[in-house]
Amino acid sequence: MEAAIVLYPSPPIGHLVAMVELGRLILTRHPSLSIHILITTPPYRADDTAKYIASVSTTNPSLIFHHLSTVSLPPSLTSSSNHESLTFEILRLNNPNVRQALLSISTNFSVRAFVLDFFCAMGLSVAADLNIPGYFFFTSGAACLASFLYFPTLHNTTDKSFKDLNALFSIPGVPPVPSSDMAKPILDRNDMAYQCFLENSKQFPKSAGIIINTYESLEPRAIRAISDGLCLPENVPTPPIYCIGPLIIAHNKKGGGGHDVPECLTWLDSQPSGSVVFLCFGSLGLFSKKQLQEIAIGLERSGLRFLWVVRNPPAENNTGVAITEQPDPELESLLPDGFLGRTKNRGLVVKSWAPQVAVLNHESVGGFVCHCGWNSVLEAVCAGVPIVAWPLYAEQRFNRILLVEEIKIALTMDESEDGFVSCDVVEKRVRELMDSEEGDSVRKRTKALQSEAHAALIEGGSSRVALTELFEKWNQLG
Repeated sequence: MEAAIVLYPSPPIGHLVAMVELGRLILTRHPSLSIHILITTPPYRADDTAKYIASVSTTNPSLIFHHLSTVSLPPSLTSSSNHESLTFEILRLNNPNVRQALLSISTNFSVRAFVLDFFCAMGLSVAADLNIPGYFFFTSGAACLASFLYFPTLHNTTDKSFKDLNALFSIPGVPPVPSSDMAKPILDRNDMAYQCFLENSKQFPKSAGIIINTYESLEPRAIRAISDGLCLPENVPTPPIYCIGPLIIAHNKKGGGGHDVPECLTWLDSQPSGSVVFLCFGSLGLFSKKQLQEIAIGLERSGLRFLWVVRNPPAENNTGVAITEQPDPELESLLPDGFLGRTKNRGLVVKSWAPQVAVLNHESVGGFVCHCGWNSVLEAVCAGVPIVAWPLYAEQRFNRILLVEEIKIALTMDESEDGFVSCDVVEKRVRELMDSEEGDSVRKRTKALQSEAHAALIEGGSSRVALTELFEKWNQLG
């Protein structure tokens, strides 16, 4: 019977793309394997995944997508703006559909492994019931994984919410973390998302292994702490970890299809080498109109060349996360009067989306202002482009500490207590990134890690070795 691996991503596009890249990576090494991907329909629209899936299916017919039946959420949740809670609940309710899909696939294939996203952790019990080894694919870095492995321990040390503690957490393998900089969904102990993250974190030790999108020389201290069992209680064994990254998005075209070169890449062709600051904040991040205007003023005053992806501000009462479809912005009404005209010779503002990997790898780009999402961090490292870290949601404040204090590839964007960043700070930080001793230091460090990323992926490299070990484990199950 043909061997198969089943992948189970959570709905947001960043998680889906990372899981698809894992599937592609597996196929490059073991083309005889059948890769099946379970797709959950979310109760909100985090991004348009349908076009992306259609594009992947066309270019990679060996990746087989299974769309699970839609589940209904309780009325008390459907109106919530907390997208983490919504995601956890729909994935919990999905378990019967996951079981049916695994049973169906198992009739024609020998399922060697069931690989789950962290958000999908409650599906681990389904695999266990069917005697299928369950693995986690952690789409953030090793330091973030260390924090979630250690989360139950932190939970037991206090009865207060992390946001109210005003304390420094000592997590094995990680720089000291202010309690308020832990992942946003676990700041409030009374939030449903907190409880979901806590329960999911407790599932890690029950797995057959944890696959991480990182590489050894990027996060050596965190990887060592996890491997040495320092992040779990003494009586709880740590499952094997496999650092197989960096996995980079291979197809980053909006909606897939088409062969036109985006305007922004043509524009970059006419700019001097390393002169452009690229500003882009992920598939979910949004700014208020006031904040967009401050960014614009800061960029104009800096005198630097820039490429800036602008999205519409969040709707009223939204948390700054795009959980509904966003129309393209009206730039003239959002940005300061005359801004586009005054900066047209050295700046380009793009509506909603740009091909991020292609932009970062363009010779003209010399700096990246980003939200610290892990996919974006890896893309910047692999392109050798240093970062100004401006976290917005999820675990991004935690990632900023890692990037600035530990990995040293980023400068921090200093915000006020309410998260607002003034035009003066924007101007100062982008100038420092592009032309200062501190900026040169993070640029050199990023370039060094770029070389090490490539080395990790070649024959004999740490990530290639880890992937081989994983395949050997799966082959033993045949």
